[in-house]
Amino acid sequence: MRIHMADLQAQVQSLHGELSAALEEVLQSCRFILGPNVTALEEELAAESEAAHAVAVASGTDAIMLALAACGVGPGDEVITTPFTFVATTETIVQIGAVPVYVDIDPRTFNLDAAQVEARINPRTRAILPVHLYGQMADMTALEAIAKTHGLKLVADGAQAIGAKHRGRALGAFGDAATLSFFPTKNLGAFGDGGMVLTNDADVAAKVKLLRFHGSGGTYDYQSVGWCSRLDEVQAAILRVKLKRLAEWNGARRRHAAIYNEMLAGCGLRLPAVTPGDEHVWHQYTLRSERRDDLKQHLAADGIDSAVYYPGPLHIQPAYAKFGYRPGDMPEAEKTCREVLSLPVYPELPDDSVRRVAESVLRFQKARA
Repeated sequence: MRIHMADLQAQVQSLHGELSAALEEVLQSCRFILGPNVTALEEELAAESEAAHAVAVASGTDAIMLALAACGVGPGDEVITTPFTFVATTETIVQIGAVPVYVDIDPRTFNLDAAQVEARINPRTRAILPVHLYGQMADMTALEAIAKTHGLKLVADGAQAIGAKHRGRALGAFGDAATLSFFPTKNLGAFGDGGMVLTNDADVAAKVKLLRFHGSGGTYDYQSVGWCSRLDEVQAAILRVKLKRLAEWNGARRRHAAIYNEMLAGCGLRLPAVTPGDEHVWHQYTLRSERRDDLKQHLAADGIDSAVYYPGPLHIQPAYAKFGYRPGDMPEAEKTCREVLSLPVYPELPDDSVRRVAESVLRFQKARA
């Protein structure tokens, strides 16, 4: 039987009764936009993430854009960010008229290298936008200190890290805002797109609420130029059912990662590292191999899916060539893009299947030793 990167059918079937009941309740209420499930989800995720406020929006990408805008980032401002992640971070910076300024990654954690950030700060710098990649939070302690010293906003993309902790603190406890994505394959996934802005700043929360509703409080009085970015009741109802299982699902991901770590130790591959004192939620289990493409082909021949997140760094993507970066500017990110491979780790995956993946990897390594 083929081993896939995710199995949404298995997850949906395990919750079919609860999901059906939640959907039926929404259908009966005919409250489809910003209804009671959205409000309840905001309250539940604020508590889960140690944030005073949570504002639901239409996607994880919108969450980043609205958070930046609510923090006052705009045309001509510079935002320090990572070149090694999904495009949404750079995309949103550019869409609000700001300029992405890239800092290379820490090759051990894959996250923004906090030690290199200060060298890139100048009078135009307005914010720092780290990404909690693969389920491990960036060094928010160091980044908070830098942001405070230089009077900068700190907005973190936590799309892959719901439930993660850094030094005992959750996503929403750090910075001016953090964002979530509810894309279906995330650790907490909807039946479509969805996102959330987490913040401890009441003013930021109020601004995001205005911006998500055309710059209005729901009337025809427009206080700013906004967006149409509202999470609907159907998605909120689904997410509330799934949120009850989040800790269990993240625990299963940790168990699978532990199996990989044990079985693949010493095999010659670079395994993912967890920062001491942090809690990783393993949205992806990502190792590194100089023969990545060959390993991927070998796994496919064994009936095992794997994925490359991400094959090209953002600083040299054609869409962002105008910012003047060249190959070689971010050596760690560029090398990482050539080597990373993510293995299946989703919570419904049987432990025996995890072992089968690891055994296939070991056969590849042994054959090429």
